[in-house]
Amino acid sequence: MIVILGLLKIARIEYEGGGDWYNDPEILPNITKEFNSRVSPIFDTLPYSVKLTSPFIYEYVMLFITGHGNISLSPEEARNLRKYLENGGFLYVDDDYGLDSSFRREIKKVFPEYDLVEIPNTHPIFHIFYDIELPKVHEHYPGPPKAYGIFIKGRLVLFYTWNSNVSDGWTDRYGDPPEIREKAIKMGINILYYALMGI
Repeated sequence: MIVILGLLKIARIEYEGGGDWYNDPEILPNITKEFNSRVSPIFDTLPYSVKLTSPFIYEYVMLFITGHGNISLSPEEARNLRKYLENGGFLYVDDDYGLDSSFRREIKKVFPEYDLVEIPNTHPIFHIFYDIELPKVHEHYPGPPKAYGIFIKGRLVLFYTWNSNVSDGWTDRYGDPPEIREKAIKMGINILYYALMGI
């Protein structure tokens, strides 16, 4: 069980393997500020990061992974991530182009018995606060954006967006059109709102 004292916190995972886990450091502060202003002022907006070997992962109601390159999880990290997710935690992963193959490989270390399944637009994560379809913020691959997940006892514990790059829309550094950024922010708020259901 995650213990909550004061404002809620989310953090990005510092992973090994050579990928840029740290890219766009403003995105989590930005989306938590948007949540606080549009929904309720409940999130700490500082830019936290954490290693999966840390006992402090339970301080965070949501963990986040993004990047462009390789990700590698040690056996200890895989065990700790599984325990975190089985005990009410939530993980959001956003492929910022180039993460997909290594993420799919490594998540099998965490949940060898589960497959990533496609999440349809009818799932509550798309309707819990805003009614929204998964936006395509940046074009990385041909075709539509896709959302995938892992369920444990009916609860979505991992949400993975591919060919969407939702989190890039949480910053203005790329000059995306306002309407695209607004869709990304709405999706981000829904993700945070859904993560709170596991507390």
